[in-house]
Amino acid sequence: MNNELNLNNELTTAAGVGNDPLPPQTMGQKLKMIGPGFVVAATGVGTADLVTAIVIGTSFGMTFVWAIVIGSILKYFLNEGVGRWYLATGQTILQGWHSLGKWATGYFGVYSVIWGYIYGATAAMTCGLGMHAMLPIMPIWAWAIIHSLLGFALVWTGRYLLFERIMTVLIGVMFITIIGTSLLFLPTIGEFAGGFVPKMPDGSLMLALGLIGGVGGTITMASYGYWLREKNWKGKEFVPIMRLDTKAAYVITGLFTMAALVIGAKFLFGTDVKLEGDQGLLNLAELLGQEFGTPLRWLFLIAFWSAAFTSLLGVWNGVPYLFADFLRTIKTRKEDLHSVKPVTEKDKSYRAYLAWLTFPPMLIFFFGKPVQLIIIYGVLGALFMPFLAISLIILLNSKKVDAEYRNKWLTNAVLIGCLLMFAFLGINELQKLF
Repeated sequence: MNNELNLNNELTTAAGVGNDPLPPQTMGQKLKMIGPGFVVAATGVGTADLVTAIVIGTSFGMTFVWAIVIGSILKYFLNEGVGRWYLATGQTILQGWHSLGKWATGYFGVYSVIWGYIYGATAAMTCGLGMHAMLPIMPIWAWAIIHSLLGFALVWTGRYLLFERIMTVLIGVMFITIIGTSLLFLPTIGEFAGGFVPKMPDGSLMLALGLIGGVGGTITMASYGYWLREKNWKGKEFVPIMRLDTKAAYVITGLFTMAALVIGAKFLFGTDVKLEGDQGLLNLAELLGQEFGTPLRWLFLIAFWSAAFTSLLGVWNGVPYLFADFLRTIKTRKEDLHSVKPVTEKDKSYRAYLAWLTFPPMLIFFFGKPVQLIIIYGVLGALFMPFLAISLIILLNSKKVDAEYRNKWLTNAVLIGCLLMFAFLGINELQKLF
């Protein structure tokens, strides 16, 4: 009996369930352990990403398959950098930003407050829009409130593994619905292969860059290190499994985006149908229903809702870590940061930001978005991805990281490419605002 117990304990520790998990050794063990990547993928693929891909497919057919591949690769390097920084140094990304200067943490602090208020309303209303299309028994704002409260209640429990399982289930739902819908419109091998050849039709530059930049998440990528910690992955030994986890995240993300492109390219290409915003996806569901019957309409509506609700849940769980860590970091002397307790889902500051995401934004449901706040939100948001890219370039080439875990030339080249692209996109967004 004792031998059996010892064997079970060894297996539990190897699988990452014990207090001090060992990194998995076999590919089978690694595949069983991945999970934070599913959260990244589920959070990063939102309705806006689906709309962008469908619109581009509608306008240009299969031309921009290559852009989705490049976007997935770029986001992989950014996400991997966040995870490698945490595992190689034991420091959170907030501590890394703080080491760059008070301007970095100050920027994030202002951005997180404004972003949380606007996004809290937007994410909930998108969920409400999808649910209202399926069950119009309540107004959209009522469904929005219900989704906000559901996200609040789930995250308040502080049970990461439960949250991860729910996100994994919803990823499965998205896979069945989004990928399943795209299977009705499979392109020929020639059409698909042709999309891998980089081409830029006239007037498509900003659309292509928007597609590349829109693959995957933005601010939630910075939450990745906290999800790794909740999974109890600690130390450099977990860098290989983290890389596999991140690859899984962006393979899934790329597949979802590709499926949306295929739907636009094969169902709507050459038509006069115009899709704009979340309402455009609902219009697409109606068109699918008219062409293929009510079951497909429902399938796509479920896809819409799943994409919206997973994005809400991922933000409700992930971004409060960043805010709680921000407060802890600015309150603690630099020499003491290494010894303070890590932030958890039980911290008052974590739960305060969770409440900030949930309750104050409900005012927007009734009074609309304040114009001045939207402008500030747009300015700070346009700067976030260049900020993340340049901070990873600096931090992961510094002596704070052991030489073997610093950036190699390829990683630096990709991150510099990310910086230039996102800076260009950011400038373009700022021009639109003003």
